[in-house]
Amino acid sequence: MNEFTLHPGQLTLGDLRAAWSAHAPLTLASGAWRDIAASSAAVDAIVAKGDPAYGINTGFGILAKAHIPVEQLATLQRNLILSHAVGTGPLIDDQIVRLILLTKIGSLARGYSGVRLLIVETLIALYNANIMPAIPVQGSVGASGDLAPLAHMTLAMLGVGQVRHNGVLVDAMDALAAAGIAPVVLGAKEGLALINGTQVSTALALHGLFLAERLLEAALVTGALSVDAARGSDAPFDARIHAVRGQPGQIAAAAIYRELVAGSAIRASHLVGDERVQDPYSLRCQPQVMGAVMDLIGNAGHTLLIEANAVTDNPLLFDDGVILSGGNFHAEPVAFAADSLALAIAEIGALAERRIALLIDANLSGLPAFLVREPGLNSGFMIAHVTAAALASENKSLAHPASVDSLPTSANQEDHVSMATFAARRLHQMAHNTCVIVGIELLAACQGIEFHRPLRSSKTLESVHAQLREQVAPYDADRFFAPDIEAARTMVWQGALSASCKTLFAALHP
Repeated sequence: MNEFTLHPGQLTLGDLRAAWSAHAPLTLASGAWRDIAASSAAVDAIVAKGDPAYGINTGFGILAKAHIPVEQLATLQRNLILSHAVGTGPLIDDQIVRLILLTKIGSLARGYSGVRLLIVETLIALYNANIMPAIPVQGSVGASGDLAPLAHMTLAMLGVGQVRHNGVLVDAMDALAAAGIAPVVLGAKEGLALINGTQVSTALALHGLFLAERLLEAALVTGALSVDAARGSDAPFDARIHAVRGQPGQIAAAAIYRELVAGSAIRASHLVGDERVQDPYSLRCQPQVMGAVMDLIGNAGHTLLIEANAVTDNPLLFDDGVILSGGNFHAEPVAFAADSLALAIAEIGALAERRIALLIDANLSGLPAFLVREPGLNSGFMIAHVTAAALASENKSLAHPASVDSLPTSANQEDHVSMATFAARRLHQMAHNTCVIVGIELLAACQGIEFHRPLRSSKTLESVHAQLREQVAPYDADRFFAPDIEAARTMVWQGALSASCKTLFAALHP
């Protein structure tokens, strides 16, 4: 893998996608070390002066009035980490932990957090050794930072608890020793700088964003396949319709649908003499719905990119020696972005479910009932659609905005919280649900197209059909269906559907 040079504050979505997809060695741009050192020196000066400064020589939260003597500052920071490491639930996947480490390194390296060079060096060493802190996914309300999960991240630096080393769960101290990394003794403010911040909720939301992008691509492809399977019209994709409305996502989506169905012999076969005047909305309004989804995903990506580059701990140190206490750790922007992604993921699945329902209904699609020969003897796609409906309905509940909820914590000092971490965490389950739905549509649409043989779809869509048939045989009679659905789901999850038409989707991923 090529080494990646991190320039603090300049991460792109492409950089973040790459780190999410695979591990590669990391180095920090040389100029960043100077900024880190200057910020650390400012903390040293505050400690030497002795005046109370929140998080440096005081207690935390509502205990901020307690002044801590110099000789106890290291104990203060260690106690902070140990007491705040209270997470529960499954461990966060390594690909997401990579994003947590990367964004935390980038934030601290901007030089406003007051940590020593050693802290950033140790985080980079963990990253490069593929030592991923064991971080439980539950326990953060997304305000005052992702305190509990980031405390678990910091435990790895201390040699406490467990980590995953190359994917294997081991004791942190053993992993550090094997990699030649010395456990850290935290200095003034360093524990607080490490656990204050929105990096966990942001990383979880980025995970949801990247999955949503894959689902969008896959559903554009399966939606186009369904148009041909149902002998639908491509007239609703005409550029003139979308230009007069002016919504950018809608215009882009319509262009993709036009390209996907271009050259289809199935479409050409019913240009004349088709008594149907208009297709149902699930076919006809795809550019309007999927275009709106595209815009929503793009807006969320914009917010999350800003947050991935942000300094979100507290207090912050500035060039003039001033230390300011604020609230950048409040993850409301991440919560809103995650809630938007939840709507997008739910709608991708909802529209795909409706197209499955259309295809299996002989009265609407003109295809054999439930997409199987000898219906009655065979049930075909009847219950596969029920699974899609169940998952689409589940996503409706999961899509309820998390950001409208708030429970005060820390004796009402933290009296409004974002719930961003849960808002982002539930995106994985929603994406899985939608992935299954789109996978079932892939199976159904490819099955439908085969009933029109010898006519063929467009070159691009026939390529997708051939990809599926390498994994799954046509559904000629009832058989154990779950493995077929899992194979199709895997294709969607891995981004295989858009592999043969990457140029169509390149503009979707800045």
